[in-house]
Amino acid sequence: MVILGIETSCDETAAAVVRDDRTILSNILVSQIPGHQPFGGVVPEIAARSHLNYLTPIIKQALDEAKVTLEDLDGIAVTAGPGLIGGVLVGVMTAKALAAAQKLPFVAINHLEGHALTGRLTHDLPFPFLLLLVSGGHCQFLEVTNVGCYRLLGTTLDDAVGEAFDKVARIVGLTYPGGPALEKLARTGNSQRFVLPRPLKGQVGCNFSFSGLKTATRLMAEKHTPLSEQDKADLATSFQEAVIDCIVERTGNAFKMLQQPVKHLVVAGGVAANAPLRARLSDLCEDRGYIFVAPPLELCTDNGAMIAWAGIEKLKLGHQNTLDFIPRPRWPLYELKNTI
Repeated sequence: MVILGIETSCDETAAAVVRDDRTILSNILVSQIPGHQPFGGVVPEIAARSHLNYLTPIIKQALDEAKVTLEDLDGIAVTAGPGLIGGVLVGVMTAKALAAAQKLPFVAINHLEGHALTGRLTHDLPFPFLLLLVSGGHCQFLEVTNVGCYRLLGTTLDDAVGEAFDKVARIVGLTYPGGPALEKLARTGNSQRFVLPRPLKGQVGCNFSFSGLKTATRLMAEKHTPLSEQDKADLATSFQEAVIDCIVERTGNAFKMLQQPVKHLVVAGGVAANAPLRARLSDLCEDRGYIFVAPPLELCTDNGAMIAWAGIEKLKLGHQNTLDFIPRPRWPLYELKNTI
């Protein structure tokens, strides 16, 4: 089975061809960062227009690199939500047109499920497993028992962790995208210099809260304005260390909330590329007797390969969508079982 996957939910235009033996035949991505950088974040209209410009040539490049044609495909999978609805519509309408023209199965993929199943693409991961999904728009724990079957254990009560990284990056003068830049700056800082809170630490459950931590970091920055380069590095690493402390402590609680015996912790989403976070979670798993799974860095951020693989998983179970499927700007992962 060979599937074309299309991803246009935010500011990356991506297409990939994946085979059901877990071979990624191509994985093409164009980032729109230069177009959004002057605005300090993603501008939905700019993103949608960029997807219109980039998507067709990217699909052609993905097919060419994979050495396949549309006639060789067994289906087309596309992100159908959640995300910026203008970009999602570009991808979905393109996928529907190709599927209709070639009489191919059309599979509408929840973007978060693409991230959730990436570990099964890269590590031949069995069900069930505990998923920590950390990205610019989401921060949650889910017990994953099968394709389309997700039980929410905890989520953020306010900001997503990636959003908090981006906002703190702006506080210390870094440009968009802030997360990777802040991680780099933090390498030269002293994490003990600034004392920042660990929201919800010690409380039961595995919900998150990052708004207060973000505000505390801003107030600390204002107190030391104008910031020297060392001030910025120390704030960056102090903030990053506080976030990781919170995530690790919450993960320990999530282990206790599982309903089924689980051997694996899977971390997915853009923030899963953060090296200190991966290291701390790996250590936690080693201490608790779990196996830590993190996709390669290029598959943590949005990409077409994860969408193609999710399409393979669904088609193997006989799940596909009709061409009247309506894209969803909001689509919680734990609702998926009601939409299959």
